[in-house]
Amino acid sequence: MQLVKERSVTLSHLLEMVHTCKHIKKGSFLFQEGDEANELYIVQSGILQLSKIVPDGRELTLRMCNSGDFAGELNLFTPSSQYLVSARVVESGEVAVILRNELEEKLSQNLPLAFEFIKWMSLQYRKTQTKFRDLVLNGKKGALYSTLIRFSNSYGVDTGSGTMINLPLTNQELANFCGTSREVVNRLLSDLRKTGIISISKGIITIHDLNYLKQEIDCENCPVEICKVD
Repeated sequence: MQLVKERSVTLSHLLEMVHTCKHIKKGSFLFQEGDEANELYIVQSGILQLSKIVPDGRELTLRMCNSGDFAGELNLFTPSSQYLVSARVVESGEVAVILRNELEEKLSQNLPLAFEFIKWMSLQYRKTQTKFRDLVLNGKKGALYSTLIRFSNSYGVDTGSGTMINLPLTNQELANFCGTSREVVNRLLSDLRKTGIISISKGIITIHDLNYLKQEIDCENCPVEICKVD
């Protein structure tokens, strides 16, 4: 069983508990909101998009999961163990599967591992908390600007003329991250392009003035590990 290189104490120990590996195909769902949550997944390759459908039918994307990331952890240890979000496969790949009962047993027997796992879950909670802070306090424009900054931290590549987000994004996908409509994102991106703040080519966004986006939302310059989409 070929697994990704171990990146942390938590990951290396959890990889020892892998029950099986599962291939994931672009466009499919690894799990959906409301499904029984009996498994934790470690992404080996590919990309997962974790989203929640809000009451009015809009999709709110919470984060992206890449190689080495966990998915499916949010509701593993509650009595009504159901997934709170859906995991859609954005890029085909493979995930390692850990069974819930085996994870609980391992954590109860290995306190250092349990502590590291709690620290990791705390980090994920902080990421989600800052994302919702930006959505609530900064309005639709601020939500988009914050999302672009987060994508630049996760997938940004310095091109000399700016930071290229090395991941094709549709306006609808950006709207899902912002909790708003595609029409709003269309208008806001158009305004940014007209002023030269960004440029877009074949779905690839290049940010030419990252400081402008940060200033507009009174960016607190959170650590990069917090201000990301993954």
